[in-house]
Amino acid sequence: MKAWSMLLGTALVALGSLSANAQQPPAYPAQGQSAEKQASDTQACRGWAQSNTGIDPNVASQPAPQQTGTTVGGGQRARGAVRGAAAGAVVGGVANDDAGHGAAVGAAAGVVAGGSRARQERRAANANAEAQQSSAMNTFNQAYASCMRGKGYTL
Repeated sequence: MKAWSMLLGTALVALGSLSANAQQPPAYPAQGQSAEKQASDTQACRGWAQSNTGIDPNVASQPAPQQTGTTVGGGQRARGAVRGAAAGAVVGGVANDDAGHGAAVGAAAGVVAGGSRARQERRAANANAEAQQSSAMNTFNQAYASCMRGKGYTL
C-alpha cells in the first residue's frame, strides 16, 4: 500500500511539473491596471510573443510526440543480426569448424545488441524532442514576460 501511494504521489508530481512548464508566468498590475486592461494586455503580449518568436504556445505546450513501436530504430535489429552472424561464422569456423552454429549464435546476439541500440536511440530522440519543446516554451515565456514588463506589470 505504501509503495502504491508513493508511486501515485510521484506520478502526480510529474504531471504537475508538466502543466506548470506549459503555463505562462503570472503578471501582476504594478501601475493600477484594471482587470480588463490586464486581460487586453495579456492577449496583446501573447500575440506579440507568438509573432516575434514563431512559437505557438498552444502547440508547444502539448506533450512531445514519443517514438514507439518496432519501426523505431531503422532496422537496428536486422543489421545487428547480420553483423552477429558474420562474426559468429568467422569465430565458429576458427574455433570448432562449425561456422553455421557460430553464425546462429552470433545472429541471436546481434539481434539483442541491435534492439538495445534501437531503444537507446529512441530514448535519445524522445529526450531531444522534450528538450526542444521546453526550450520553445521558455523562449515564448521570455518574450511574453518582456512585453508585459514593458506594459507596467510585475512578473
